[in-house]
Amino acid sequence: MGLILEEQVLVGPANFSVVEENCIYRSGFPQPCNFPFLHSLNLRSIIYLCPEPYPEENLEFLRINNINLFQFGIDGTKEPAAMSRNAITEALKVLIDVRNHPVLIHCKRGKHRTGCLVGCLRKLQNWCLSSVVEEYKHFAGAKWRETDLRYLETYDVSCIKHCLESIIYMYYGSRTRRLLYGDENLQKPKMTYVL
Repeated sequence: MGLILEEQVLVGPANFSVVEENCIYRSGFPQPCNFPFLHSLNLRSIIYLCPEPYPEENLEFLRINNINLFQFGIDGTKEPAAMSRNAITEALKVLIDVRNHPVLIHCKRGKHRTGCLVGCLRKLQNWCLSSVVEEYKHFAGAKWRETDLRYLETYDVSCIKHCLESIIYMYYGSRTRRLLYGDENLQKPKMTYVL
């Protein structure tokens, strides 16, 4: 994916796509040639799903642009037990926290681990399983994995839904969002009676 900005062609990472407009993106591993494109997204966070250390050049880009890195070391094997439910759940918590938006999710190729995390997000958003699988297969291409499909089918989002029940989102105007926990700074609604 490329974007032209002031005579400069911006090149997105492999397998780049928008998950949620202006707040959640997905891709394969960003290369230095992708840094101007990533800069144009005004990212606040990156969720990295691989166990390997983040390259120093990429870390420097994050430091310069004040981008937070959340690393969840999920092995990229084809074994069904390799995808840690705990790691995906913790990554999903980071992903849905608006304080981390805009956020980019990536692994090496943006297919399997990224596809599973996005699939779990879609389940949380009440997508039907066939649509979750269709989106996963679209990005995984011919290399989709039966084990990933089983993972998506069996992942239980109720633990995340329970966590969300304790969080209240308050919106002030169309641009500012603030995340509040529990009863922190809540204003009680005023009751108006019409006679």
